[in-house]
Amino acid sequence: MKTKIQKTDNSDSIYFTKAMLDTAKIKAGDEVQVTIQNGRIIIETTAIARKRVDLHDLFADMPEEYQPEEIDWGKPVGEEVW
Repeated sequence: MKTKIQKTDNSDSIYFTKAMLDTAKIKAGDEVQVTIQNGRIIIETTAIARKRVDLHDLFADMPEEYQPEEIDWGKPVGEEVW
C-alpha cells in the first residue's frame, strides 16, 4: 500500500488509510513504537491486544476473608467535599 509524506505546519506527516490501519490492527489513539533500521521506518504496536475482561476473573485470586478498610487521608486541603 502506498501513501505520501505531506507537509503539515512545521512537520511532515504520513496519513494512513483505514484499510492500512485495519490490516495492521492499529487505530487512532493507539500507542506505537517507531524505529529506524537500515533506512526503513518501522512502526509497531505497543498495546496489548484488547479483550473483554470478566470482573469475576479479576478478583478470582482475592482471599475470601479480605475486608476493605477505611483509610484516613487527613483533613481536606482545599475545596474537596467529603
